[in-house]
Amino acid sequence: MAAASSHAIAKLLLTLVLLQALMDSAAPACSVDAIYSFGDSIADTGNLLREGPVGFFSSIGSFPYGQTYEKPTGRCSDGLLIIDYLAMALNLPLINPYLDKTADFSSGVNFAVAGATALDRTYLLQNAIIMPPGNMPLSSQLDWFKSHLNATCPSQEDCAKKLGRALFLVGEIGGNDYNYAFFQKRSIEAVKSYVPQVVKSIMDFTKEVIELGATQIIIPGNFPIGCSPSYLSLFSVAGSADHDERGCLTSYNSFAAYHNEQLQAAIDNLRKANADISIVYADYYGAFLHLLDHASVLGFNEGSLLKACCGSGGEYNFNINLMCGGLGSNTCADPARHVSWDGIHLTQQAYRAMALSLLMEGFAQPGESVQKIWSC
Repeated sequence: MAAASSHAIAKLLLTLVLLQALMDSAAPACSVDAIYSFGDSIADTGNLLREGPVGFFSSIGSFPYGQTYEKPTGRCSDGLLIIDYLAMALNLPLINPYLDKTADFSSGVNFAVAGATALDRTYLLQNAIIMPPGNMPLSSQLDWFKSHLNATCPSQEDCAKKLGRALFLVGEIGGNDYNYAFFQKRSIEAVKSYVPQVVKSIMDFTKEVIELGATQIIIPGNFPIGCSPSYLSLFSVAGSADHDERGCLTSYNSFAAYHNEQLQAAIDNLRKANADISIVYADYYGAFLHLLDHASVLGFNEGSLLKACCGSGGEYNFNINLMCGGLGSNTCADPARHVSWDGIHLTQQAYRAMALSLLMEGFAQPGESVQKIWSC
């Protein structure tokens, strides 16, 4: 009873802190009028759903996806995503997906597509990496963005003014380039060789949006994938010394950290060449580990931190051949006490905690740029 009471108090405190943060950030005259989002399923608010999801994503258009939000939206979660909380903290409405042609895009557009890669299909196929049909890499999302500008900007000056007061969220992206390779049994050393190309693709994209007029940009790093139920289920070896004190796979987390180091070095170089542009690195890796380390205080069940809420059994409640929403899968009673939603993506509660860490706890840097963006 005492434990249940402490969890309830912790959740209430987290809610009050977040609401206060949102209220503080939601005053009039924010420096951002719109958000333009690019990336994969971590940020997709409905594009893949309108394209026709297949494979891993075939169930995102029906319950239990969206159950906390009370309707499936195409988000790969039980509810909202990090981008939704970032928008709310700017006093903006939730950002609509580009493929919703009836939507209001006055506050920005979400071009992210679940399953998307940083690298083009040609490069991946040349390296014998198979991906789902209809993959919309960063280059295709950039084409969508340019088409949107052509259709909505009366003049180049109007575009420059509009984009100058917009926030660009570039990612998380690159995770699928690695996921597809790892899930096809590529070694960590082999996949490491793709990292320079993935980082270059992200940088080339960012340079293009800067040329188009972007002045405020957030580039997230990769998650600690060794803590994901999907990786734990697929790559854990009985008796191995690869698990750390949290139960995560050290080798795969080291790989993700390597990607993030290369990405941060490239961002530093981009900042030097664009001193007048605000470029923020969002440390998803650190924010996620912070969440795990403070799980109890944040209201999560410590006994299920590495288990999917929605899955089909096993130690991590994940089976790549029977994903969440498939016939025979099960869903936990309270997603808000779970970190992982379906073994690959997080729950709304986990995304909310991460958004708070990015805005309030120093996991997005430089801090001065974060304060300026959210100075309402």
